[in-house]
Amino acid sequence: MKGSCLCGAIEYEIDSIDMPVTHCHYRTCQKAHAAPFITGAGVMREHFRWLRGEDKLSSFESSPGKLRYFCSVCGSHLVAERVNQPNVIVRAATLDEDPGVTPQLHIWTSHDVPWLQHEGIPAYPEWQPGRK
Repeated sequence: MKGSCLCGAIEYEIDSIDMPVTHCHYRTCQKAHAAPFITGAGVMREHFRWLRGEDKLSSFESSPGKLRYFCSVCGSHLVAERVNQPNVIVRAATLDEDPGVTPQLHIWTSHDVPWLQHEGIPAYPEWQPGRK
């Protein structure tokens, strides 16, 4: 399965998703992704590889020992890691195809923003009616 950043400068490939896919609501994830939660997929290091654009990667240590990797051109966050762990966390939204699995849990919901609603609000397949 391949994944990439928004501008296409960086591309990676994974052989499998090895851990449950989760929605993380932790405050640093919210800030790093400008979103109320992010979806991560745990991939063992031996199942992950950069295909191109590794020279365009930048990283930021968001908490002690945790590195977040992003494209220095478009800013897309692609992967996070703790170097002492056997896996990386792929940002599932950067996958270029359906991984064939769905999220199994929400974590760190104690950090939810007060305006976040999961259900009960209108949803549209594209723009809302009347929007041009």
